[in-house]
Amino acid sequence: MSPQVGVGVLIFRDGKLLLGRRKGSHGAGDWSAPGGHLEFGESPEACAQREVLEETGLELGKLHNAAFVSNLFPEVNKHYITLLLVAHESQGEPQLMEPEKCEGWQWFEPNALPQPLFAPLRTWIERDGVTYLKQLARPH
Repeated sequence: MSPQVGVGVLIFRDGKLLLGRRKGSHGAGDWSAPGGHLEFGESPEACAQREVLEETGLELGKLHNAAFVSNLFPEVNKHYITLLLVAHESQGEPQLMEPEKCEGWQWFEPNALPQPLFAPLRTWIERDGVTYLKQLARPH
C-alpha cells in the first residue's frame, strides 16, 4: 500500500497554536492541528483552507510551508507523509464542526502544549524543536 498525503495546519493567533483532541480515528485522544487528506488535483494550500473551514469554521489568509514529516501507523496499517503549513491570519472563532472527529478546539502556548500530541506534530517538534515552533508563532 502506498503512503497517503496528509495536510496539517498550524494556526497561530496572538502567539498561541490551535489544537483539537482527536476522536473516532487513529490517534484518538491525541491533540492535533486541523487538517486532513490531500485530494486528487488539490494543492496543499487549497486542502488546508478546505479542511480548516470544514473542521473549525475558520477562513484562512496566507499560508506558509513549515515542514513535512513521515509517520507509520501500524495499528491501522497506514503510512502518511504530512505537509505542515502555517497560518497567522484566520477569520472567526474556532467552532466544533465535526463533533464525531474532534472533542473541541483550544489555543495553547507553544511551550505549554497538551499531551499526547498526534504523531505528525510530535515527530516534527521532536525533530525541529519547540524553539522553531515559537519562531513560527510570530507573524513574519
